[in-house]
Amino acid sequence: MADAPTGKVTFVGAGPGAADLLTFRAARAIAAADVVIWAASLVQAEILDHARVGAEILDSAAMSLEDVVAVYERAVRDGLKVARVHSGDPALWGGTQEQVDRCDDLGLEVEIVPGVSSFSAVAAIAQRELTIPEVAQSVILTRLGGGKTPMPPGEEVREFARHGTTMAVFLSAARSGQLTAELLEGGYPTDTPVIVAYQVTWPEELVLPCTIATLEETVKEHKLWKHTLFLVGPALSASGTRSHLYHPGHFHGFRRADRAARASLRAENAEKSSGKPVAEPAEKSGS
Repeated sequence: MADAPTGKVTFVGAGPGAADLLTFRAARAIAAADVVIWAASLVQAEILDHARVGAEILDSAAMSLEDVVAVYERAVRDGLKVARVHSGDPALWGGTQEQVDRCDDLGLEVEIVPGVSSFSAVAAIAQRELTIPEVAQSVILTRLGGGKTPMPPGEEVREFARHGTTMAVFLSAARSGQLTAELLEGGYPTDTPVIVAYQVTWPEELVLPCTIATLEETVKEHKLWKHTLFLVGPALSASGTRSHLYHPGHFHGFRRADRAARASLRAENAEKSSGKPVAEPAEKSGS
């Protein structure tokens, strides 16, 4: 007796747009699919070059969740492989979990393929590291409240801004005045650097450096209201600090520390912790 048909849905992170930012795994999932559901307004059409001849191609822009689930029900019935292609990374603002839950209810096998998020693409294009030693060691990913989906209490931009670290603010360009006000209310100085990024990795890409003081002006000058991400924080202009990872005084499982450099590094760390100068220990004779 033949086995019953078994279907599968693979949620594919397609990255910020450019087809060459797909992972190998993502390309293989698209190539293996009987049905490809993709967001045509958010992902470049070249990703469909990976689809096999004869695959069914559906644009998710015209589909409700119920329409998509109907495809998943067909996948169960007919043993179809479905590639559900999302922009960026499926873990962020992709409506992925509600689909995974419904696949679970249907008994449908699920795989999730991570993708390049737009915030990391913007950092790469701007040639900035978002976690600079002694400046910022955290990145907050959030969006402005007041949109279609309410924010949970305590997750307002003004509350996150109080940390003073790097922030990546999504889905907020249409309310740039509110964004500016909340960043300032949270404590960022007006001269805090900002990168305004529109349609990164697309032909229409704009990457505009500014400050919080000129954020709203920059957005309105270029008539940006969607497909725009903001990076905010002092790390975007910081320089002159050094990571301990590659310091000669730092050791790990593959590298021994230089003893003199390690003593100097310890003294430097102690001084920063206490705020007082600390004398470096004298080297032992024969060391």
